[in-house]
Amino acid sequence: MPTLELYELQGCPFCAKVTSKLDELDLDYESHYVPRAHGQRTEVKEVSGQTGVPVLVDEENGVEGMPESDDIVEYLEESYGA
Repeated sequence: MPTLELYELQGCPFCAKVTSKLDELDLDYESHYVPRAHGQRTEVKEVSGQTGVPVLVDEENGVEGMPESDDIVEYLEESYGA
């Protein structure tokens, strides 16, 4: 079971940036697609305290709900890059 989880929205360019990095680094992850309406994103709000996506969870490394695609990409490069 992957330790990385990504909360994302289909068609979101910021989410695509993160999934591209995950694929580039050949990392296994579990996707959680969230509803388009922010008011219905209770699951991602519980994880991160906000309703925006993408949000990364990396329980193995103590990341419980990292928002912002640029921060996530930087984290993935530093933590899992060559």
